[in-house]
Amino acid sequence: MKACIMCGGAGTRLRPLTFKHPKPSIPILNKPSVRHLIEHLSREGFNEIVMTLGYMGERIEEQLGDGHIFGVHIEYVYEKEKMGTAGGVKNAEEYLKNEPFIVLGGDHVLNLDLREMYRFHETNDAIVTIGLLSIDDPREFGIADMDINNRIHRFLEKPKSGQIFSNLASTGIYICDPEIFDWIPENKKYDFAKDLFPSLLAADEKINGMLVRGKWTDVGSSAAYRQAQRWMLDALPGTTIEGNFTTRNARIRGPLSIGNNVCIGSNSSLVGPIVIGENTVIGDNVLVGPYSVIGANCTIDDNAKILSSYLFDYVSIGKGSNISGSVVADETAVGEKCSLENGTVIGHRVTIGDNSTIHSGVKIWPEVIIDNDSSIEETIVNLNYDTSQEGS
Repeated sequence: MKACIMCGGAGTRLRPLTFKHPKPSIPILNKPSVRHLIEHLSREGFNEIVMTLGYMGERIEEQLGDGHIFGVHIEYVYEKEKMGTAGGVKNAEEYLKNEPFIVLGGDHVLNLDLREMYRFHETNDAIVTIGLLSIDDPREFGIADMDINNRIHRFLEKPKSGQIFSNLASTGIYICDPEIFDWIPENKKYDFAKDLFPSLLAADEKINGMLVRGKWTDVGSSAAYRQAQRWMLDALPGTTIEGNFTTRNARIRGPLSIGNNVCIGSNSSLVGPIVIGENTVIGDNVLVGPYSVIGANCTIDDNAKILSSYLFDYVSIGKGSNISGSVVADETAVGEKCSLENGTVIGHRVTIGDNSTIHSGVKIWPEVIIDNDSSIEETIVNLNYDTSQEGS
């Protein structure tokens, strides 16, 4: 079975994390998020994969290679200019035109039964089947009006208050017949939700919906990213330790996944689920609480607390600092006795001086230097980087 993964977006809503990593490469459990998606597709039997690439696409290709390590074959199609979701898939038509195929976003994190959805589509005569999920607040998604026979009669992208005729939200996962390419114009920006689906409905072409069960999110915001990390941590099968592991009187309760050459100091406490990358050193009297991920080559000094936070590679946390519900990108240095409050997002190569507090919800752009004894209540951007946070 064939799959097309759309990876063209710039990830502006995830900034400042996406200045160094394209959105599909943002780490989840210390692996690029799209790698988890590829592994799931492989388990479901989708072994021919086409990836449409745009922003930092070379980085994604470098991380995944030809796909053989995952039991799949990957082809890459680069977008010379933004063509929209459907336009990007049209760009890959030569690889997809002979049989039905599944379309997913490169930022999707899920455990859905995709094989079941594919089989459902094969037994029906719709040109496309949309995976639907009932959610509490569908305003950030497309919503569908589906009848008892699974046929969709209305579809509206990102409805406003008063327009929410259904809470059945599109997952952005579609099973398409190859005839779909006849409906997508060449060399034109064209979206599935905004353009193609309304056009099909207006022509009385059959679109089906399928209610899917399980966990799904698109990692489009820092809140969704933290939620995806929690889901994946909940699925840790047990405690695994790779290679050398050194500890002195630490209290450790799994499940944990610990990389090679990790060292944990005296009287520290680790309560899983936790993932720790290779060559990371954790000092004495450190508390690492549940739902935390620490990247490779990190240093956590004595008396620090890491609580439900996600640290990328080469992060250092000073003595007595408290990191709560935060995301900290690569090569950032947090000084001593600092506090990063819930919802803070720190870009790469940031320096935060001693005794500083970063207030809840604040974002700090890459390569910013925060002076000692600072209290940061508002987002700080670096004008050497784009400042937009709206879009994909």
